[in-house]
Amino acid sequence: MPTVFTLPLTVRPDDFDRQGHVNNVAFVRYVQDAAVAHWTAFAPADVQAAVAWVVRRHEVEYRKPGLPGDELSARTWVGEPGGATWERLTEIVRADGTVLVTARTVWVLLDAATGRPRRVDPRMAEWLGGDARPDSSSQ
Repeated sequence: MPTVFTLPLTVRPDDFDRQGHVNNVAFVRYVQDAAVAHWTAFAPADVQAAVAWVVRRHEVEYRKPGLPGDELSARTWVGEPGGATWERLTEIVRADGTVLVTARTVWVLLDAATGRPRRVDPRMAEWLGGDARPDSSSQ
């Protein structure tokens, strides 16, 4: 079972749209902020310096609006890796447990020096609490 990382979110005044809801773009930023916070909290500094992550795909489902006064947090965990990519799942939730947004993001691991894709190291699952079995079909 993957380990869930939780990041409290600060909703800024400019995160709201004309309808008074948290804007969809702000929710995507929260998804990315949670992924970055999870990685920097647990990956060793030398690995953080040696690699970079870029988004290949976001799949976002907006289930309920975020409203002024809501206390929000992002819950995120890693899913299936495959070659140089790794799936990450995220939920944005209200303090009462209501899920506002669910997201599936595919991240690509890059070598920081060359900018080229790099295979996900199975040890990364130990740091992030996920399942980093190498994908045998892409070896």
